[in-house]
Formats: sequence, structure tokens, C-alpha cells
Amino acid sequence: MSNFTIERNAFGKLVFSAPGEGQSHVGVVPVRAFPIAAPDNGIAVVSSDGRELAWIEQLSDLPETVRILLEQELASREFLPQILQIRHVSAFATPSTWQVCTDRGDTRFVLKGEEDIRRIGPDGLIIADSHGVQYLVRDLQQLDKASRKLLDRFL
Repeated sequence: MSNFTIERNAFGKLVFSAPGEGQSHVGVVPVRAFPIAAPDNGIAVVSSDGRELAWIEQLSDLPETVRILLEQELASREFLPQILQIRHVSAFATPSTWQVCTDRGDTRFVLKGEEDIRRIGPDGLIIADSHGVQYLVRDLQQLDKASRKLLDRFL
């Protein structure tokens, strides 16, 4: 169990309080240590001036109300759609327009260059579009054969 509380104030800011500390910290921010590899493990609660106030080994260890607040805050700050299928690529040279299906719906984006595709771990990729939005391919092997074939042209 945690030895602190987190609540949302009337202005929508997270407020951190620890017993015996004597003060509350307004505007704290949860930060994932490993946002892709282990999103629910290793989360720091950081003050508005960047000082770590608490370390959370696992979100599931927290009381439900605190866990839900932190999950909501993390979700509102993080936008990393996961590519589930690559439907079409306009050209095998860059720049090219990609039509993809993500966990947040269908979209299209422009890939400026092959250097905007980065490997993470043995089977993962981060693809950055021309506007800086990053898309995650968690596991290449989980993509359908046609998607892998299109992606192989760029790897």
C-alpha cells in the first residue's frame, strides 16, 4: 500500500500529500519509467519543479481511487497509437503516405524518410510521421502478412 494520497483539486490539477510531510504538492505529474516495455511498472510522481516525490513499483499496488487518477492523467498526456494493420503505402520511396488501422481508429500519415522508423527491442518499432506523431508497432510478428510485407520494404 502507498503511504501517500493523490486527489484532483477544483482546477483539475493532481495534488500529492504524504503523511508527516506537512505540505501538499499541487500539479504533480506521473511519469512512466518504461512506457512501452513495462507501462504499469516503475512510475514516478514528480512535483511541478521536477523533484521526485514518490516511486510506484506497480500501478496495481495502489488503492483503486489513486490508481484510476494516475491512469487517467497518464492517458491524457500520452498519445501513442498502436498500428494494428498497414492497409496501403503510396510508394516504396519516401516521402510516402501510409494508410493504417490503429487501436484508436483508421488514419493516414506521411513518412518523410526511413530514418523515421526506429527499432525498439527485438520485435517493436516506433514510426514518426511528418508532424511528429509517433505510432507504435508493439510486435512485428503480430501484424498480418500483408502489413509485414509492406513494412519490410522500409526496414
